[in-house]
Amino acid sequence: MKNILAAIVITFFSISSFANEAEHEKVNSNKDYDPVPAIMEHISDAHGWHLWGGGHDAVSMPLPVILWTENGLVTFMSSEFHHDNEGHYIVSKTGLNFVNLHEKIYQLDAGSEHLAYDEKGKVTNVRPLDFSITKNVFGMFVSVLILLLVFLFAAKSYKGEIKAPRGVASFMEPLILFVKNDIALQNIGEKHHNRFLPFLLTAFFFIWFNNLLGLIPIPGLTGANITGNIAFTLVLSTITLLLTNLNGNKNYWKHIFWMPGAPVPIKIFLIPIELIGMIAKPFALMIRLFANMTAGHIIVLSLVSLIFVFKTIWMSPVSVAFTLFISVLELLVALLQAYVFTMLSALFIGSAVAEDH
Repeated sequence: MKNILAAIVITFFSISSFANEAEHEKVNSNKDYDPVPAIMEHISDAHGWHLWGGGHDAVSMPLPVILWTENGLVTFMSSEFHHDNEGHYIVSKTGLNFVNLHEKIYQLDAGSEHLAYDEKGKVTNVRPLDFSITKNVFGMFVSVLILLLVFLFAAKSYKGEIKAPRGVASFMEPLILFVKNDIALQNIGEKHHNRFLPFLLTAFFFIWFNNLLGLIPIPGLTGANITGNIAFTLVLSTITLLLTNLNGNKNYWKHIFWMPGAPVPIKIFLIPIELIGMIAKPFALMIRLFANMTAGHIIVLSLVSLIFVFKTIWMSPVSVAFTLFISVLELLVALLQAYVFTMLSALFIGSAVAEDH
């Protein structure tokens, strides 16, 4: 019941968001409503957190822009860029001029007020190193804060007299024991599972909480699509890759470079295949999480946009019904993808530390 209520809230705010954007486009354009820009804005990272409206009337929360340039560190707030982000507004700092084009910050050439393009229409201006606090980075800070609060409150239940967990702890303890006993212990084994339990618990709850935060609506926009950002999933899968191979024992490396029991020609043939497999496993982790979470956002927003594409109120019942169904499904997918990533990471690590049979 709680999942359905949560999905109804998500659906309501999603429709409100698209209604706002559709009305804005209708006023400013005679063309048919195109949902693609709005959908891409929802699932993409940004230097500011857009709330509602568009162009000069847009309302957004500015975030810090941090750039490393030829003149050193440059910082300013993203509100100094024009809201439409079409590259027409120049921010001047430390003698350098910057333009934000489609959430990519370029440095203008000396004496120029416009971006330079090559014959293929690609921008040729230099892009400074960007360490900005973007929407996804800010969203991760929020998720870390929530995780800290949840686990600190849960930890208080275990202080003093030993008794049955209550409150937050009663909810978190079964999940922690599930990760420990059914994921870490089953896939890594009794001898080594405690070494990797901190990472597995962190990965499970960090992914799950960020998945859920990506579904929570705020006025005009769903949460930051953190787990739908391939850079985020790349870092997590890279950690799994490093943990697996840095902790691999001699039996693990023997099965990669000199498969026991196989004829010598087959051993030589298997070496490149096994090396490719070392990279393919974490690569699959990266793509699976990224693709599933991004696809869920796109489907929900596409279903909502059908109301404005067909321009008829009679599409509303169908659109809302399917959006509600997918939103409920997304709540399940949020937990399922955290489980799959954690379980496969434990499986890969377990294969690296397994004793010879």
